Amino acid sequence: MASTPAPPAAPPKPTWDPARSEPPFPWLRPTIRIRLTLLYGGMFLIAGILLLSIIYLLAAQAVHAGNQLPFRVTGGKFTIESSSCPALQQAREISQDEFNRLMSPCLNVQRQHALDDLLSRSLMALLGLSVIAFAFGYAMAGRVLSPLGRITRTARQVAGSDLTRRIELDGPDDELKELSDTFDEMLDRLERAFTAQQRFVANASHELRTPLAINRTLLEVHLSDPGAPPELQQLGKTLLSTNERSEQLVEGLLLLARSDNQIVERKPVDLAEVASRAIDQVRGEAAEKGVEIRGERGLAVVQGNGVLLERIALNLVQNAVRYNVPDEGWVEVRTESQHGQAVLLVSNTGPVVPAYEIDNLFEPFRRLRQDRTGSDKGAGLGLSIARSVAQAHGGRIIAEPREGGGLVMRVTLPI
Repeated sequence: MASTPAPPAAPPKPTWDPARSEPPFPWLRPTIRIRLTLLYGGMFLIAGILLLSIIYLLAAQAVHAGNQLPFRVTGGKFTIESSSCPALQQAREISQDEFNRLMSPCLNVQRQHALDDLLSRSLMALLGLSVIAFAFGYAMAGRVLSPLGRITRTARQVAGSDLTRRIELDGPDDELKELSDTFDEMLDRLERAFTAQQRFVANASHELRTPLAINRTLLEVHLSDPGAPPELQQLGKTLLSTNERSEQLVEGLLLLARSDNQIVERKPVDLAEVASRAIDQVRGEAAEKGVEIRGERGLAVVQGNGVLLERIALNLVQNAVRYNVPDEGWVEVRTESQHGQAVLLVSNTGPVVPAYEIDNLFEPFRRLRQDRTGSDKGAGLGLSIARSVAQAHGGRIIAEPREGGGLVMRVTLPI
């Protein structure tokens, strides 16, 4: 009598590396700190330019207020030389009238030199103060935004499946403190929810494995009876194989739930083989309904869990057979590799599906034109499970209404 296998240990949770999501040049990102720095520095620069312009205009007005000479020279001829006055570069003997005539442009040149010197020195001072202002603004922005950095680091750690982390921000009771407290409260609720989910998975694991293990044991006992008729032996082997596949499916779904919807152990799986197995399981039902199954299945190897991927194909093919036209219906199942992806395509004839109903088909316990009601065609979980398994493998399922009725289901998985 076979013993019930012990539940496998929960696989390690995948780690999330935040560095993978960062751009190649993080210092070029328009972060809040950079924008605040530009805002502070830009305001200082604009204020400095306005102040410099006002000072320059006032100085120019004061310098040019007296264009007349404040003095006059009387007397005879004399010799004069000036290095700053263009008209008096060389020493020469001039009269008092000529001197009074030349001094006015010389004073204008001196005034202009003084204004130019004032402007150049002011611009250099403004440039230096702007650099200091930008640096000071960058430092102050970093200090003001440091709580946001702490919140971001905690969020990254939580994204790595560490729900025990808390921000616990100290400081004044401002908007950032309120944000961090709200985030901590949300983490508390998430941790309680995930803990409850883990307990549920553990309990469901036991409750689901036990009857399957009992069925397997009973079937093995009956198969060990040498006096059993061949028909019963064949039926027992078929039921044992079905029970084994159910055990594998339960193990795969529980493993998927424990690993936060991520496939930890991956092996090469050919979607063509997976689709062929799914077709073999529904071929009898398709023959009863008069539905033809066709299509070419090319090589399409992916890395994943074979049992879960087979569940995707089985759910899609079963839905395509069950929701078909009564006579002369068909289901086309194709697999191929294109553009670095493996594709499983299931299309079928059937009733016309409105485009607005497509999203509802993937909701749990929902079917076309039926809302959470019982049905002999299933419980309404097939497409929901298929979508979850596809997302866990890094792929997706797209459903499109087929012209003339039916659906086209496209599953794409990375190779």
